[in-house]
Amino acid sequence: MSGKLREAEIHPSATVMPLPSRLAANAAEGGHGVVRNPGMALDLGFVESMRSVNRSALERRVGTLTKRRSIKADNQAAWLLRSISLMDLTTLNSNDTDERVRRLCAKAVNPLRRDLTEALGLGETVIRPAAVCVYHPFVATAVEAVKGTGIHVAAVSTAFPHGLAPLSTRIAEIEASVADGADEIDVVIPRGLVFGAKWQELYDEIKAFRAACGEAHLKVILGTGDLATLRNVTLASMVAMMAGADFIKTSTGKESVNATLPVGLAMVRAIRAYHEQTGYLIGFKPAGGISTAKVSLDWLVLMKEELGREWLEPELFRFGASSLLTDIERQLEHHVSGRYSANHRHAMA
Repeated sequence: MSGKLREAEIHPSATVMPLPSRLAANAAEGGHGVVRNPGMALDLGFVESMRSVNRSALERRVGTLTKRRSIKADNQAAWLLRSISLMDLTTLNSNDTDERVRRLCAKAVNPLRRDLTEALGLGETVIRPAAVCVYHPFVATAVEAVKGTGIHVAAVSTAFPHGLAPLSTRIAEIEASVADGADEIDVVIPRGLVFGAKWQELYDEIKAFRAACGEAHLKVILGTGDLATLRNVTLASMVAMMAGADFIKTSTGKESVNATLPVGLAMVRAIRAYHEQTGYLIGFKPAGGISTAKVSLDWLVLMKEELGREWLEPELFRFGASSLLTDIERQLEHHVSGRYSANHRHAMA
């Protein structure tokens, strides 16, 4: 692979952008870099205008995106490096320990073996995940482990993954995580509020979450696998953005169905509608089941085609991922050596 990752066409009007020399989210002195969404008053007329969701049309569009776009050779390697920079490297297991979280953070700081970075010709370019994502008890451990690297620390809060604890308990959990140093908070909504079309109550809860976050960025998990219809997904997305969400996120990773491309397409089109209405940029985070390099490329193509190049930055797009990094490393090693290596050569926590 050449030292400079060259551009190539995905389709006649769009080119692959080369990886910049330094990503804003990876700079130790950098912040999130996007003007925050202040939210707006709940506009039920605007919400209702989003009710018409054509599942068949969304599925056809997704099929077009994934079957007609091809990214090969050096360009594929560049896009996979981009995928690494867009990860929230995650451990959300019942057997998590401080040591496991430290190992995850060590992997985030040095996600690629040195011989791979040299073979890829990266030079001084720093490639790191955008954040590590952990349960509240491990926030302080993660903050200490990534101090000075520019990697964000995200905490899952509000009675993750079900979101059914009393509101005061959920808000207290957010405040505790922020106090421990988390600068991103992933909250989960009670899905029953969506089924009951209790939009005012959902809006009020998310707005309270946003207030509890302070300067920490708010990612709202919809639990799309539980919401049954793309209409519910779209309407919940819109209410979350109106209430001040910085990101909307598909899943906890604990549902029977997690991130799917049709669901993602419905959500990014809600983001586009909100942007057209307010001028604010909202981030998107698919999570759960994204474990292969090929799938990560499908998501990047969707974002580029639907929202544009601006959304291929950590400030506006993230993968919730635990095993994805291992497969990307294997693909990059194949790119430079022509051989696939065993998973244990790319160990995670």
